[in-house]
Amino acid sequence: MVLSNNDGCVIARSYDAKPFVKMGEPYFQCREKLRRHGIVAFSSNYALYGDMSERVMSLIEAMVPAAEVYSIDECFTDLTGVQGDLLQFGREVRAKVLRCTGIPVGVGIARTKTLAKLANHTAKRLQAQTGGVVDITDDFKRDWVLRNTDVSEVWGIGRRMTAHLEAMGIKTAMDLAKADPWTLRQKFSVVVEKTARELAGTPCLELDEPDPPKQEICCSRMFGKRLETLPPIKEAVATYMMRASEKLRAQGSVCKKARVSIRTGMFNPDEVKYANGAIIELPYPTDDVRLLTKAAATALERLFRPGYRYSKAEVLLMDLCQRGEYTTDLFAAEQPVEATRLMSVVDQINGRWGRGTMRAASVPAMPDWGMRRDMKSQSYTTRLDQLWTVKC
Repeated sequence: MVLSNNDGCVIARSYDAKPFVKMGEPYFQCREKLRRHGIVAFSSNYALYGDMSERVMSLIEAMVPAAEVYSIDECFTDLTGVQGDLLQFGREVRAKVLRCTGIPVGVGIARTKTLAKLANHTAKRLQAQTGGVVDITDDFKRDWVLRNTDVSEVWGIGRRMTAHLEAMGIKTAMDLAKADPWTLRQKFSVVVEKTARELAGTPCLELDEPDPPKQEICCSRMFGKRLETLPPIKEAVATYMMRASEKLRAQGSVCKKARVSIRTGMFNPDEVKYANGAIIELPYPTDDVRLLTKAAATALERLFRPGYRYSKAEVLLMDLCQRGEYTTDLFAAEQPVEATRLMSVVDQINGRWGRGTMRAASVPAMPDWGMRRDMKSQSYTTRLDQLWTVKC
């Protein structure tokens, strides 16, 4: 299983670990239980997860007409135009991902998104019988899956909704598929109505188009320990601003405003509490991390109050727009061309040699306030010094 920031709570579990560990369970409460059942806990390793996710998605996208990346470990694909046996095609996709990344995936094939999620769930639940691939485009197979799946396992049906549906006698996915859609819409919502229609085989959810550029970009982290002085908090804010500006440039946007905030721990009754933030008006729309960091540091000096133990900082880039989409008067200041070129070079270097290879002097390489990750796995695919080693 994988833990949240600072090794706090359980945020991901393997299929074998799910019966023993609840999602969101604090690690310090379940540590002994994990040891008894032989469950291994790992600290979060975002660089490794992101890299492996990109590899998996790239392999899948190369084999299908269209794909929608739904989350870091899941995507929907459009198989329109794919010739031959779809079940065999699903096995080929699974085999290629396994061969090229070492990651076993489940493949669910159906006529709607909701049914495809259900087929995927069945492929993982009955992996020994299915080989990780299930095709329920056939009505007989679809009905078998619906009859043998609890309504709580249906995509979008949460715990509270499950209780309401079971009170109406809807206990399986088949019951939901046969329920009157109009009644579901009136009693619950259009989302539940669409879910029922999709289970019955009527497509209501299309593959999403690529997401438009974000209107706000946030970077927020808990410190690995409480901070009581200004310099390390400035380092943290500079680090978060570097990451936020990378995201800003990646989508081709510039920023007109930013917000910086800091706060103490809010749940310990023995700690004095303080939280504050400030809006920064920038001299011109920019993606220059130097200007953004300098403005954030100035705002932070106004926010900081001695005598408190700070636990978290946040930077929020606001009022974003694409280059060329904003107009200014003739005499308004603009970002220098040299700054734009410099940011491009920085991104190229970091893209080739790894994030943080080139950074502002205010961003430390190994901060002592960094996130606690005492059980972090090696970054096998993103760090040359942590590659797999094979002894013969």
